[in-house]
Amino acid sequence: MTSYDGPVSDHFDGRTFFDPDGVPPKSLGEVLRWQFGGDRQRQAWPDWVENEHADIPPPRVTAGVRLSFVGHASWLIQTAGQNILIDPVWSDRVSPVSFVGPKRHNAPGIAFDRLPAIDTVLVSHGHYDHLDLATLSRLAATFNPRVVTPLGNDSTMRSADRAIRVEAFDWKDRVDLGGGLAVTLVPTRHRTSRGLFDRNKALWASFVLETPAGKIYIVCDSGYGDGIHFRRVRDAHGPLRLAILPIGAYEPRGFMKDQHMNPADAMKALADCGAGQALAHHHATFQLTDEAMDAPAKELAVALGAAEIPRERFVALRPGQIFEI
Repeated sequence: MTSYDGPVSDHFDGRTFFDPDGVPPKSLGEVLRWQFGGDRQRQAWPDWVENEHADIPPPRVTAGVRLSFVGHASWLIQTAGQNILIDPVWSDRVSPVSFVGPKRHNAPGIAFDRLPAIDTVLVSHGHYDHLDLATLSRLAATFNPRVVTPLGNDSTMRSADRAIRVEAFDWKDRVDLGGGLAVTLVPTRHRTSRGLFDRNKALWASFVLETPAGKIYIVCDSGYGDGIHFRRVRDAHGPLRLAILPIGAYEPRGFMKDQHMNPADAMKALADCGAGQALAHHHATFQLTDEAMDAPAKELAVALGAAEIPRERFVALRPGQIFEI
């Protein structure tokens, strides 16, 4: 078990990280009651869904921004001649072991051997559906990219593969990526762990990516709370051209609301952060919680209609689809 060793701060007590505006993580007993309680209503997912789309990205994009949805929280962002991966997961399972745990229900929207040369990887936190060591090792061996992550997650990566070229940063650190690009790590309402005894021993974050076409707010995993995190990003980093917001893994609501947004929460987050456009993710690839596979996208469409917001303002792509600025 690895942990971060650093000075005490307003979100690190010398042993674990915490969100001053959040809530403590659920106890182990609460987790077990949700997982194994007799009243659990877990919806069945189809074993496998064939993708309707498969992207073959260009080697580089120099004008504007090209975003390709890989699946779950994984994206390829191409801009200013650079290729950036977000929380890359090409593994079949997101689990400590390869034979049990949440499995993939559709293929990545980009085949790994179709990836362009990757320059930078952003990894938001240590949960297995975001920090996938097998994929990071494969990327290191193939492209040797720079990996940017919050404090403590670098120890997890280095202990698994010294070839992963990782750098760890704190909330509010701005990292120059070169070529007119930069990324700032910002607080988000979440938590992290890799096992039973390392809760919040590493930090978690969202990202604000500065591009020539505007700023992109990348929220890989977050609860909503009272929206303070999103309003602070608006105030500190606005105006935002685009927000990538999670809409899945939210049932049962009473258990999940502190760490995962549902579509209604994501719409409030969009209003709070003030982005002109949003893309939805964190749904329909790995069954982490109890809702049906297609429920997040359907509920997002209903919520947009009820609020009389055009559907094209908040789009739920499918793996292999692209969005361009």
